[in-house]
Amino acid sequence: MATIEARKAELLKRLGELDARLHTIEEQLDVPHSKDWEEDAVEREGDEVLEQLGQSGQDEILRIRAALQRIRDDEYGYCTRCGEDIAQERLDVLPDT
Repeated sequence: MATIEARKAELLKRLGELDARLHTIEEQLDVPHSKDWEEDAVEREGDEVLEQLGQSGQDEILRIRAALQRIRDDEYGYCTRCGEDIAQERLDVLPDT
């Protein structure tokens, strides 16, 4: 069973990883497109994938920040809907639950 401090460290590490990934995605999206029609179409498809990855990362960042706030409020490990304990096994897999 992980301690709250270990969970907090894990969440902060993941937050840093996501931040770096989002900066990379932003840089890739800022690259000018080719003037060739076919290449431009492929690049636009790639941009759509990058935008989805970016949105997914931003969603995870929100969940991590909420979990960190629950740690600060001493409410971590409890369901925000029903108030029941969250299983440690679930927190092991999804610490931002």
